[in-house]
Amino acid sequence: MTEKATASPAVDWAGLTDAARAALTHAYVPYSKYPVGAAALTDDGRIISGCNVENASYGLTLCAECALVSSLHMTGGGLLAAFVCVDGAGEILMPCGRCRQLLYEFRAPNMQLMTVSGIRTMDEVLPDAFGPQHLEGQENA
Repeated sequence: MTEKATASPAVDWAGLTDAARAALTHAYVPYSKYPVGAAALTDDGRIISGCNVENASYGLTLCAECALVSSLHMTGGGLLAAFVCVDGAGEILMPCGRCRQLLYEFRAPNMQLMTVSGIRTMDEVLPDAFGPQHLEGQENA
């Protein structure tokens, strides 16, 4: 994926946080009892969301960010312009490293995340990231 210049839609952080809180009510967490909800604003202005879905084989558990990216593709694709993740109490939760990498793959230029320390860009929460741009031209290598 190469980044293209796009105008980011205005971010309603309170509305996006509410969407993440609504998503967490659908979480399936019979093992950890730790529901997570995520919501994002796409570069074309849609709000998408996801929740975690656990599995008895813990490694097969789907995080909220995975569900969100699936929703992104199921609803027309695009790129993520802004992102919020919340825990079961509805408090802001920082995505783990694996999920930051996943979000990086589908980010719009200058993607913003609500973090426990305020709004940060993707480059701030995952500096010097490895991404699709590193694989360009590697098909025959």
